[in-house]
Amino acid sequence: MKQVIAVIRSSQLDKVKEALVNSGIVGMTVANARGFGRQKGQTQKYRGQTYKVDFLPKIRLEIAVADDQVDLVIDTITEAARTGDIGDGKIFVLPIEAAYRIRTGERDDVALSSSEA
Repeated sequence: MKQVIAVIRSSQLDKVKEALVNSGIVGMTVANARGFGRQKGQTQKYRGQTYKVDFLPKIRLEIAVADDQVDLVIDTITEAARTGDIGDGKIFVLPIEAAYRIRTGERDDVALSSSEA
């Protein structure tokens, strides 16, 4: 099992979510995040004053999947989130030692599946 963490533009969330659901990925956690990478923030003007905004609003997606779904998730997110501009985001893949479904006590791949008994 793997955890895929994607940090994407806020404006791309609906497109990415729809693409993942259409690919058969049924569960994800979404959180607001702030950060910067190569774009190093941006400059904004407010009431004639110039301000440097170091941390830009982003969305952090966390998706736990079976090993054989990792490439599908990465390809789907990459395709849906890409605008071609600096700041499109990053994807990280981490190993998961164990996963448990609290309601039933199922674990690992069975706990990640969407089928209900």
